[in-house]
Amino acid sequence: MTDPLKDLSFKTLFEAAADAMLLVNDKGHIIRANAVALDLLGYSEKEISSLEVEELMPEEYRAQHHHHRSAFYRKPEKRSMGSGKALSILRHNGEVLTVDISLSPMQSKRQFYVLVTLHVADRRNQAEEALRISEERLMLAKQAAGLGVFDFDSNHNIWYWDERMRELWGAESNEAIATKQFLTAIHPEDRAAREAALDRSIDPAGNGEYSAEYRVTNPANGVEQWISAIGRMHFEDGVAIRLVGVARDITEQKILEKNWQTHRSETEALFAQQVASQTVSAIAHELNQPLAAISAYSEVALHALQNDHFDQKNLRQALDGCVKQSQRAGRSLHELLAFLQKGELITEKLNLNNIVLESLNLAKSYGYGEFQLELQLEPDLPTILGHRVQIQKILVNLLTNAVEAMRGAGVPTAAITIKVSTNAELNMAHVIVQDSGPGLDAITANRIFEPFFTTKHNGIGMGLAISRALTEANGGRLWLEPNVKAGAIFHLTLPFAP
Repeated sequence: MTDPLKDLSFKTLFEAAADAMLLVNDKGHIIRANAVALDLLGYSEKEISSLEVEELMPEEYRAQHHHHRSAFYRKPEKRSMGSGKALSILRHNGEVLTVDISLSPMQSKRQFYVLVTLHVADRRNQAEEALRISEERLMLAKQAAGLGVFDFDSNHNIWYWDERMRELWGAESNEAIATKQFLTAIHPEDRAAREAALDRSIDPAGNGEYSAEYRVTNPANGVEQWISAIGRMHFEDGVAIRLVGVARDITEQKILEKNWQTHRSETEALFAQQVASQTVSAIAHELNQPLAAISAYSEVALHALQNDHFDQKNLRQALDGCVKQSQRAGRSLHELLAFLQKGELITEKLNLNNIVLESLNLAKSYGYGEFQLELQLEPDLPTILGHRVQIQKILVNLLTNAVEAMRGAGVPTAAITIKVSTNAELNMAHVIVQDSGPGLDAITANRIFEPFFTTKHNGIGMGLAISRALTEANGGRLWLEPNVKAGAIFHLTLPFAP
C-alpha cells in the first residue's frame, strides 16, 4: 500500500504549522524559523538564523537557561518548559511577550535538533482583557443611555431580552417571550407602524435596517411609555433569521416635542391670524372709498328713479360714477394682491417622490404624525417643474388638514393614503391624499376653497385657498373629489419638466 504522506517533507510541514516554531541545533543556535515565528518575533529569516536561543530571552534569564539547555540535551524528552509557569520571550524590538513553550527532540542521521513551539499566552490574555473592557464599556454605555438589548429569533418567533427590556415591558420573568406577548403591550394604534418597520427589515432586497417608534403600556402599573427601537436583521441564504437591536425610553423627549409643537402651532396660528387681519385691513382700506362712493351714487340713482320726473342726466352720471368706482375698487384690489404676491416664481426640476417624503417629515415635526400611512410612490416618475417650498406647503397643508379632521372626529384608526402616479390623460404628475376622517357634506365641499371659509373653531379659512393659488401658480390643479361617502380625497396635479 502506498503511503499518502510519503511526498510530504519536514520543511513543508514546518512551514504549514499554525503555531510559531523554531528549529534549534545541539549548540543552541536557531537554524530555521517558520513564517508564524518570524511574524511573532519580528525578525527576518536572515536575522534570526544562527542566533542563540538565549538571545530571545530577557537578559536576567540567559545564564540560567544555558544550564537548563545543557541538562535537557543530556536527557532529551518531549515536554513543556517552565513546569506550567508562563515564560518570557523578547521580540526584535525589545517587547516582552508571555508565552508557553514546548520542546520536541529530533534526531537525524547526522545531527540532533530541538523543535521549539511557542504558544503566545499574552495575546490570549490581551484578547480576553480587551473583551472584558469592551463588555464593561458596553454595559456603561447601556446604563448611561438607558438602552435595552433585544434578540428576535424569527425562525421560532421568540424574543430574548435583557433586564432593561423586561423593565420597559413590565415583564417579571427572565425567560424569553413569544411575539404575541410582546405585541400585547404595544399600543393598538402603533402596531401597524411597528409591523411595517419589521416587514421592511425582513425584505431581503433591503439593507435589513429596523427602526420604529411606538407606545408601550406597562402591565404592572399601566404607565404608557414611548419606545424607540433600532436594529439590524441578519439573513441566511436570503431568509431573515435574526433581528438584533436596542431600545430606549423616549417618553420625556416625546412630551417635550408635543409641548414644543403645541406652542409652535399656537404661534403660527396667531401669526396667520395677524397676517390675515393685516391683509383684510389693507383690502378694507383700499376698498372703503370706492365702496362709499358707489353707495352714494346708488342713493342718487335710487332717489332719481323714485321721482316721477327724474333727470336722466343726473341718473346717467350716478350710474357712470358707480361703474367707475367699481372699476377703481377692482384695480385697487388687483394692485394690492399683486403687491402681496410680488416676486418672480423660481421653478426647478424636482423629484416629486422626494418632496412627498420631505412633506411627511415636516408634518410629523409639526406634531401631525399620528396616523397610519399607506404610501404608493411611482418608481422612476419623471421630474416635475415647480417651486419646492410652495409644493411642500401645499402637501403639508393637505396632511395637517386631514389629521385635524380625524382628530376632531375621534377616528379610532387614523389613516392617510398618499398615491403618486402619472396622469396619462393630462400628462402631469398626480398626487392623491385620502384620509379616513368623517368626510365633508355637500355644502362644505362646495365652499371648501373659498377664502375665509373654515370648519375649524380656531381656523381663518385661508389654507386651502392659498394652496389652490400656489398650485395654479405652479401650473397645476387642486380639487376635492366629490360625492365621497367616507373621508376626504384631494387631488393635486403638477406639470412634468420639459
